[in-house]
Amino acid sequence: MYENNSKRYKNRSLGICRSRVCTALVCGALIHAFSSAAFAASFPPSEKVFPTTTRAWLSIPDLEGLQKSFERTHYGQLLQDPTMKPFIESLRAQMRTAGKQRLEKLGLTLDDLEKIPGGEIAIAAIEPQPGVLATVLLVDTTGHEAETRELIDTISERLVARKATLLGENKLTPQVTTYLLPDRTEDAASANSPAAAVAPRKRQVAIAQGTSALVVGDDPVTVAQVLGALTKGRVDCLATLQSFDAVGTQCCKDMPARAAPLRWFIDPFGYAKLYQVANPSREKRKGPDYVTILGRQGFDAIQGAGGIILFDDGAHEICYRSMVYAPPLEGRKPFAADRFDRAARMLHFPDSDTIDPPQWAPRKLAGWTAMQWDIQAAFASAESLVDDIVGEKGVFDDVIASLKEDPDGPQIDVEKDLVACLGKRMSIISDYVTPIDTDSERLVIAIETIDAQRVSETVAKSMATDPDMKKVEFNGHIIWELIDRSAAIPALEIETPGGSVIHADADTDTKQNRPKLRERDEKLLPHSAVTVAKGHLLIASHRDFLEKVLLTSGGEESLASTVDYEVMHKELNLLFPGPTCMRSFARVDESIHPAYEMFRQGSMPKSKSVAGQLLNGILGDGKEKSERAQKIDGSKLPEFASIERYFGTICMGMQSLPNGWYMAGVALPKIQQEQEQKQPVPQ
Repeated sequence: MYENNSKRYKNRSLGICRSRVCTALVCGALIHAFSSAAFAASFPPSEKVFPTTTRAWLSIPDLEGLQKSFERTHYGQLLQDPTMKPFIESLRAQMRTAGKQRLEKLGLTLDDLEKIPGGEIAIAAIEPQPGVLATVLLVDTTGHEAETRELIDTISERLVARKATLLGENKLTPQVTTYLLPDRTEDAASANSPAAAVAPRKRQVAIAQGTSALVVGDDPVTVAQVLGALTKGRVDCLATLQSFDAVGTQCCKDMPARAAPLRWFIDPFGYAKLYQVANPSREKRKGPDYVTILGRQGFDAIQGAGGIILFDDGAHEICYRSMVYAPPLEGRKPFAADRFDRAARMLHFPDSDTIDPPQWAPRKLAGWTAMQWDIQAAFASAESLVDDIVGEKGVFDDVIASLKEDPDGPQIDVEKDLVACLGKRMSIISDYVTPIDTDSERLVIAIETIDAQRVSETVAKSMATDPDMKKVEFNGHIIWELIDRSAAIPALEIETPGGSVIHADADTDTKQNRPKLRERDEKLLPHSAVTVAKGHLLIASHRDFLEKVLLTSGGEESLASTVDYEVMHKELNLLFPGPTCMRSFARVDESIHPAYEMFRQGSMPKSKSVAGQLLNGILGDGKEKSERAQKIDGSKLPEFASIERYFGTICMGMQSLPNGWYMAGVALPKIQQEQEQKQPVPQ
C-alpha cells in the first residue's frame, strides 16, 4: 500500500511544472470556483445562499470526492489501520454520550451526512438579529431524495425521543417543520445567573426539504430564508462581502476543475462577539473581556480569514492555503507600520528575501519556525494594550519607569538598552526528551540582536537583581537559569498606582478597591534559561536544550543540511517565489509524539509545555488553581511506534499583502522523505 502511494508522489520534481501542482490549489474567487462545477448542483453555491450576516462558514462542494482523496493519503490510511479501530469506536461512543456537538443539537450525526449528499454540504453560523446565533446546515441531496425523506423521519423520531414538541404551522415559515426542545438544567441556571443579560433563547430544531436540498437549523426563520434563496440565491449574500471575495481571490487561483476541497471563512471578531452574547456564562465574569479589548485596540481591522484544504492533489498529501484579510485604514499606506491604529500596529511583519534555519539549529529537531516582526513597532504599540488589559491608564509606563529608576531594581532603559538593540528576525525551535512525561517538551525562542554586547549587559543587569535566577557558565557562555521552586511558587504581587483597579469591562456589583493584581501562580516556563549568543537573545524552556543549541556549530550538525528539510525548502520556494515574512518546517511524528503520549495516558491537562498550558487555559473552567479534566479518553490509542510511519513532514510560509497576509503549505509522506534521501531531487 505504501509503495503504491509513494510512486504517485515520486517524480514530482522532474520539472518545475509538475511541482507547481501545489500552486494549482488556487484560481479565481471562491464565489466563482464552483459555479461551473464538474458535478451537477441543485442550487447556487452556498456562499450565494447564505446572507452577509454569516459569521462563520464551512463548505465541502464534493463530500465523496473529499473522502476518497483523504483516504488515499497516509492520514486516511492511519484511520483505517486496525490498531486505531478501538480508539475510533471509543471516540464515536464518547461523542454520542456527550451529545453536545452542534450536529447532535440538530438531531443529526456525522454518519447521517454520509448517506445523502449528492453535491455540496455546508454549515454556517449566522446572526439573523443582533446577538442571536443561528446554525444552519445545507445539503445538496441530488439523487438521494428517498434517503433524505427517511433521514427526516429519523430526525423527527430522535427529537420526539428527546421529548421535543412539534410546533404548529407558522405562517412566516410554512415549509418548515419546527420542534421545541425541553429546557436543560444549564439553561435554567444561565437564566438565573447574574451574568445573563437576557433569558436563554428557546432551543428549536427546524427542518425543511426543498428540491434536492435539505436545510436543518435551530432558527425557523433563518431556515426558511435559506430555503427561499435556493432557486436564485440572494442579493445580500456572503459572496458579496469584500472580505470573503478577497480571501477567495487569493486562495483559489488555478483551482483544478475536479478538485474536492474543504473551504472555510470566518469573521473573527463578529463571530467571537456573537458567541459571547449567545452563550452567556453561568457565573459572573471577572477580569478583562479580551474580545472587547482587542477590538478597541484596533485588532478589529482583521475583517475576515479563510482558505481551502486539498488532500492528495497529485504531488502532496495535503495542500492548504489561507488568508487573513486586514486592509489598511483609509488614507494609510499598505505596508506602513501605522497601517492600523493603537496596539494593532504591532501586526507589522516585513517580508525578507531569505528565511532559513540558523546554523545553530540542531539537526534533530521536531520543528522550526522563523518570522519577521517589527519588534520596535510592537513595543511602541504595547502601552495602550497593557493598560487596557490591566484596567488603568499609565500602568505600562510606570512599570517601564520603575525598571529604570527603582534603586532596588535592574536600572535598565528597556527601550534603549534592549528593544532598540534587537533585530526583526524571531525563530522558534522545538524538540523533546525521553522518557516522555509532562515536562518532556523543549523550546528555544531566539530573537536576532543588532548589538549583542549591549543586550548581554542588559540581560545581566536584569537577572542579577532577580533572586529567582542563578548564573551558570557553559562552554564560554553565561546562562541565567530560573531556580525551580515549583513546589512552592509564591503569587507575584504588583503594586498598582492609585490602588483601585476596577476594569472597565468588569461586570461587578461592588465598588471595592483592588489595590493589587496577582499573576497566575504557575510560570509559563518554570525551568527557563536565558543567554545571549550566536547573534541572538536565546530564551529556552530548559537549560539542557539551550546547551545543545550552544554546542551546534553548523554544517552537517544543523537542520539546514538534512534531506527532509531541503525537500520542503524547495516546496516553499515553489509556493513563494518571492519574499516571505514567515517560514516553518516540522516533522509531524516528532512534533506530536509528546502530546500523543500525554493524551494516551490521560495526562494532557498536566502538561507543562507552553502549548499544553495554553490549551489547558482555553479548555479549563477559568478557576484559580483548578486542573481541567481531559474531555476525551485516549486510553485506547495504539502504541505510537505502531503508527508513526504514517506521519511525514509539513511546511508553511506567510507573505505580507497590501490587504493582509497570505499563508500556504504542504505535507509530504515519510515514504517520500526516504526516497528523496536515496535519489536527490534534480533541479
